[in-house]
Amino acid sequence: MTTPLLTEFSKGGGCSCKIAPRVLEEILHSTIARPHDAALLVGYDTNDDAAVYDLGNGMALISSTDFFSPLVNDAFTFGKIAAANAISDIYAMGGKPLVAIAILGWPIDKLPNAMAQQVIEGGRTICQEAGIPLAGGHSIDNPEPLFGLAVTGIVPIENLKRNNTAQVGDWLLLTKPLGTGVLASADKKGLLDTEHQTVLLDALCSLNQIGTELGSIKGVHAITDITGFGIMGHLIEMIKGSHASAAIYYDQLPILPRVQELITQRIFPDATTRNWSAYQDKIRFEKGVNVMEAFTLLPDPQTNGGLLISVAPDALAAVQQLLKDRGFEAHTEPIGQVVEATEKTLIIYPGR
Repeated sequence: MTTPLLTEFSKGGGCSCKIAPRVLEEILHSTIARPHDAALLVGYDTNDDAAVYDLGNGMALISSTDFFSPLVNDAFTFGKIAAANAISDIYAMGGKPLVAIAILGWPIDKLPNAMAQQVIEGGRTICQEAGIPLAGGHSIDNPEPLFGLAVTGIVPIENLKRNNTAQVGDWLLLTKPLGTGVLASADKKGLLDTEHQTVLLDALCSLNQIGTELGSIKGVHAITDITGFGIMGHLIEMIKGSHASAAIYYDQLPILPRVQELITQRIFPDATTRNWSAYQDKIRFEKGVNVMEAFTLLPDPQTNGGLLISVAPDALAAVQQLLKDRGFEAHTEPIGQVVEATEKTLIIYPGR
């Protein structure tokens, strides 16, 4: 009997599963007063990547969780992707992960137990690569397969990076190319050859470990990782939270192979439209931008996307050297700059 495909059970795979920004805002609204805790350095009020708690000795604890349904059919690879994506939140705070706990939902009556074992093995493999133990977890019988991690990390408070502390004049850099949502959608339709499947999986499974080292550079003012809201949504969160605007140079955006071709064929995840609807009023396009392509690329939901870095001009050379030393030569040129606040949060220029 043919084994069912993992993606047959997922309404939306990877970070495209995220609840729409406006809906999430409504869900998180509360009339209950929050107790004051001076040791809670970062909570959910700023839409940051993780919670951060002051340990009182110059160090802070970082806590985050992330899980989703499959965007690929190979169970082992699904586990790797979900684990790498969850650990990324610790790196995005400039921290070092310490330990992970697994979160598994599995349709026991529909998918083999052996597939679930392979999902866990994929997660364990990535945890080993990150140098941390997968120390336990929790599982439930669920109609849709789900997997992810709750991750605990640590960071010297002086190295802590937030997503809302960019400063006017900062340069913006991105450590991974865009387009995983488009490529994953094409893969589900059987439109990717082996070469481009490999390109996609390399992007989805690679760890954002460089975030720990970026945390030690004082001129790095802010970091966030690009996930389900696309570069448009996460950049808007960063820049709006910093009370500024950003000039983006469209021709400097790194893009995965075949993505632009697939966009012309109107292949993209459903979440792309949702993201565009949530953020379109905060963007202005300057003459010369390929707006039809940008409508799809900018809100494309990324799974385990790159780190978006806001860095002071006098620290740019140090960050560029670090990127070169760690194999990110293709990501050393700024994709934009933080500017004084205007009526729009993002201004998209065709080039620099």
